[in-house]
Amino acid sequence: MHKIDLLYAKNLITRKATAVRQELSFLLLVENLAFVKRVDVVWSGEDGQWRTLPAHFHSTIDDHKEYWLARVAFTLGPDEPLPGNVQFAVRYQTPGAEYWDNNHGENHSIQADSGIRVDQQHPLLNVEFESNLTDGQSLLPIAVAVDRSLHVKRVTVHWTRDEWKTTHKSNCRFRLNYWDAEFLSNARNPNHYGSQIWHAALKVDDAFRVRYKISCETRQRVLWDDNFGKSHAIQRRPLKVLVLNLHCRQEDNQDYKLSLIAEAIGALEVDIICLQEVAELWNNGQGDWQTNTARIINERLASPYHLVTDWSHLGFARYREGVAILSRYPIEKHAARYVSASRDPYSIHSRKVVMGQIRVPHVGLLNVFSSHLSWWDDGFPEQFEALRQWAAAEHGAQVAATLLGGDFNIKAGSSGYQLVANSHEYDDQYLSATSPQLFRRIFETRDPGWQHDLDDDHRIDYVFLRKGSNLRVTSGRTVFTEQD
Repeated sequence: MHKIDLLYAKNLITRKATAVRQELSFLLLVENLAFVKRVDVVWSGEDGQWRTLPAHFHSTIDDHKEYWLARVAFTLGPDEPLPGNVQFAVRYQTPGAEYWDNNHGENHSIQADSGIRVDQQHPLLNVEFESNLTDGQSLLPIAVAVDRSLHVKRVTVHWTRDEWKTTHKSNCRFRLNYWDAEFLSNARNPNHYGSQIWHAALKVDDAFRVRYKISCETRQRVLWDDNFGKSHAIQRRPLKVLVLNLHCRQEDNQDYKLSLIAEAIGALEVDIICLQEVAELWNNGQGDWQTNTARIINERLASPYHLVTDWSHLGFARYREGVAILSRYPIEKHAARYVSASRDPYSIHSRKVVMGQIRVPHVGLLNVFSSHLSWWDDGFPEQFEALRQWAAAEHGAQVAATLLGGDFNIKAGSSGYQLVANSHEYDDQYLSATSPQLFRRIFETRDPGWQHDLDDDHRIDYVFLRKGSNLRVTSGRTVFTEQD
């Protein structure tokens, strides 16, 4: 593999819309050399004018390889001709370095309305694939480009909805009129570049993730496109969970920060938020809903979420202090319960947890607990045990996953953290996402002496996932820092 490789280019003129359109797209294979990078297609149409088309990250193959995709479309107008035939090169820039795939100095080219031109190193290639399943999508279209010289007998998609516990096989079809039937294009199948398009539609129903690989049977052998041994994968938009301590109205520029939190929830597309130190005016213990900080944040969202909240004690001598859950999806069941021995509203060690049962599309029922527990010497062991027992009782067969989120007042690696790890029931999701090797040492192989590996990890906020849950963490990020 080079630093950047062109996998295919598409040049199509379609009459499917009300106006004639020319669509150009380029799929690129990029070596992941740096987080900060720029990928472009530098191209020219028949007018001879050179342009730069930015490519955008498409999907990850592994730690070393990524797909990037560039797309652009033009509509024919009285004074707007189409680009026609196109010549191009692809460029990859990282800090201090630049790489090209320009066909050894000759530039690549593709004729107008010719369909797809595939790199010669890939006689079998999955093409035009998306990175995500959309809401409501139940059929997954598959298009496979095959070199005509292979004299193909059969093209098959091997796919699974359950991580290869069961496997389905779907045969692809070859149609001479593929481009015309699908796009009202004059491109031929196969075209003059020798590319045949075979296609299928997988009935994925409401699956969250689908994995697949493609086999091609010729007279002499069987070829595979298995995404460099990783299999292709496509899934719905991942579930995003945020935990945040609101500091009980003690922040400078407090109202501005509540607006900033609402803005971040929208920008980050967060689905479920566990809030702690939610404050509303004490009002002789009766509270004041209009001043509730979870309510204020919710009302400042572009579209308000479902909200459940409860309070546990007097905070900073003037607020009812509690916890809350905000959810994009309906909360079908909710409850609040003291997990502390004390239930005295005037004691800071009276701690209440809020639970919400949320039905997440394509995932199922989630039990989410928003928690703010006491320090180790002030009742954490007893409170965590009460929370653990409550969560276990709620985790029935119909529940896909249980999440304990919030401020646990235990530093990573401390006695409290060891208590959670030694329960053999919950895993630290942020650690799993950001330090997978250390996570395995602590929560899987249970190597001795791991506590000191977390000396520099000063987290007290966590998302703990119950073992056996039908969720898998893919990324973790710290927000609302001095730099973010």
